[in-house]
Amino acid sequence: MLRVVVCVSGGGTNLQAIIDGIAQGAVYNTEIVRVVSNNPGAYAMERAKKAGIEAVCVSPKDYENRELFEEALLACVEEAAPDLIVLAGFMVKVPEKMVKQYENRIVNIHPALIPAFSGTGYYGLKVHEAALARGVKITGATVHFVNQDMDAGPIIMQKAVKVYDDDTPEVLQKRVMEEAEWVLLPWCINLIAAGQVKVENGRVTIAE
Repeated sequence: MLRVVVCVSGGGTNLQAIIDGIAQGAVYNTEIVRVVSNNPGAYAMERAKKAGIEAVCVSPKDYENRELFEEALLACVEEAAPDLIVLAGFMVKVPEKMVKQYENRIVNIHPALIPAFSGTGYYGLKVHEAALARGVKITGATVHFVNQDMDAGPIIMQKAVKVYDDDTPEVLQKRVMEEAEWVLLPWCINLIAAGQVKVENGRVTIAE
C-alpha cells in the first residue's frame, strides 16, 4: 500500500481528484494517510475531513521564523511516514532538507506544459494569464518530481489542452483542471503505486 501525504494551500480540487480516484478504483493500492496545509482556512482541509482523512495545519504564522516553520513542516510529514508526498496546489517552497530526504518521492502538479510558464512567480491564475498574454494555442498540465529548483524536476507526464481565442484566465484555468490536472495527477500516483515509474539520470521512464 502506497502511503501518501498530500500538501495543499487552497480549495483542494486536485486533492479531491485523488480521493475520488482511490474511491472509484482508478488509483490502486494507495492510501492518503494525511493532508497537510499551510493555510488554516483552506477548503482542502474540509475535503479531507469529509473523506475521513487526517488534516493538519502547519502555518508559518505560528512560528518565529522560516527555519522553525520548515522544521515543523518536515516533522509533520515525517510523522505520517509517507512513501510519496504530493503537492496539490501547495504554495510553499519545499524545504531543501525535505527535498533531499524524499528524493524522487515528492511530486507536483503544475498548470502548464513545463518549461513554459513555470518557475518563480508562475502559480495559480498567473500561469493562465501569462499563457493568454503570449497567445499560445496549446497549454496543459505537468506532473513532475520536485528537486531544489522551482518546477525543474524530472517530468513524469504531461497533457495538452487547447486554448481558444475567447478564453479568459478563469475559463482556461477551469479547462486545464478538468481536462488535464484532475486526470494526470491520479494517474501518475497510480503508476507510482504500481512501481512503474523510474528516474535515471534526471529523466523519467514509465514501464508498461
